Amino acid sequence: MKVKTRFAPSPTGNLHIGSIRTALYSWLFARRYNGKFVLRIEDTDFERSDLKSVKSILYGLEWLGLNWDEGPYFQSKRLERYKEVIKIMLEKGNAYKCFCSLKKLEDERKKQISKGEKPRYSGICRNLNQRNVLNKNYVVRFKNPVSGKVTFEDKIRGKIVFQNEELDDLIIQRSNGIPTYNFCVVIDDLDMNITHVIRGEDHINNTPRQINILKSLNAQIPIYAHVSMILNEEGYKFSKRKDSLNILEYYKDGFLPEALLNYIIRLGWSYGNQEIFSISEMQKLFNLKQISKSSSSISMKKLFWLNKYYINNLPLNYISDLLKYHINCENINLENGPNLESVLILLRNRYHTLKEIAQSARYFYEEFKDFEKLAADQYLIPENYVILKNLYENIKKISIWKNETLSTMIKNKSVKLKTQLKKISMLLRVALTGNIYSPNISSIIFLIGKEKTLLRLKRAMVFIKKKNIDDLNHLEKK
Repeated sequence: MKVKTRFAPSPTGNLHIGSIRTALYSWLFARRYNGKFVLRIEDTDFERSDLKSVKSILYGLEWLGLNWDEGPYFQSKRLERYKEVIKIMLEKGNAYKCFCSLKKLEDERKKQISKGEKPRYSGICRNLNQRNVLNKNYVVRFKNPVSGKVTFEDKIRGKIVFQNEELDDLIIQRSNGIPTYNFCVVIDDLDMNITHVIRGEDHINNTPRQINILKSLNAQIPIYAHVSMILNEEGYKFSKRKDSLNILEYYKDGFLPEALLNYIIRLGWSYGNQEIFSISEMQKLFNLKQISKSSSSISMKKLFWLNKYYINNLPLNYISDLLKYHINCENINLENGPNLESVLILLRNRYHTLKEIAQSARYFYEEFKDFEKLAADQYLIPENYVILKNLYENIKKISIWKNETLSTMIKNKSVKLKTQLKKISMLLRVALTGNIYSPNISSIIFLIGKEKTLLRLKRAMVFIKKKNIDDLNHLEKK
């Protein structure tokens, strides 16, 4: 059997982590067994489907590298095919027209609930002599078997059984002539020769109805695998409305596709205690047997950890190329500063996302507007003016611009001025970056360059002088 899986999102909202997990599992299963992965857009909900969501789905999958072998197919372009099958089913007696009004169905439902019965369609039109019906409005229902059972072997959950008497006659075509989701899915899987359907557990109740439709068409039944739900960080069921951050927002926030896929595959699947998986390892190791029946929980802390790992372990030129997008988003001109890879080497171990790195790299390429107040109040004070002036004079005299030379000069200055190295480093940090957080200060000085370093030291001295002119005059007299 040639393995063929599919990912069939509805373009009515964001492509979120839950959707991507379904896509990833289906993609990996097809790749492991040299099969095919089909992309299908289920867009028959014409009121809610929109082109923006379609583009988001395509861009999201492309960004993550989940390439498809067939498609994208659009259900909206297959309406004639669905209607053709419905016509055949009506002729064979596997489906029938239902003329019940919405009011009649609602009254029937309320009556059943008041009796403590499970609300379901009674089948009043199932054997109706339709020649005597004057009402022209109707839906088409599938004539579900009234006895027996539907049994299927779920690859994650094992044997699942539904009694046919518990299943009512599903609507397969609405009164406006548009086929319903559950019917379109069946015909698509049939026509596209889908062998394995990997999807969320919320579809389990749809499965027996879909199997019965396939049986009525004498079609091959796919193998089903229903993945457990994802819980949010509060421990509640993942909400499409509340938790469904568009997958492309992770891209904008500076996450790597490798980190996101590594994170998502572990939301329900495991391979021993292994945490880090390359794409090739995922394709080699993934199988349905090791998917857990238990729900999994979102952990942004884990995702940040993985992202930092990949930022520090993937090739430098690759990460640097990805970083350029975020540098552009920050409107930073790279022509005004050092080589980006050099900056990345210095910063990448300190941050969890590319966006954070880009935001933290600004002082390498442009002047900062203000000194951070807390930093200025603590370090840009009269007693440090002389230290800054001394550092300025020493840096001005340096002819060989090397990190090692700068580091040695700072250490020597600490000894000569009888001032803690930590204090001098922090003072330089504030003067050159505007705040108290940065990597090794000699590396900062080296990358900023001699000219900018001297200008910023002078700026810091001017700041102290303007703010504390009386105190400085007193110090200079002493």
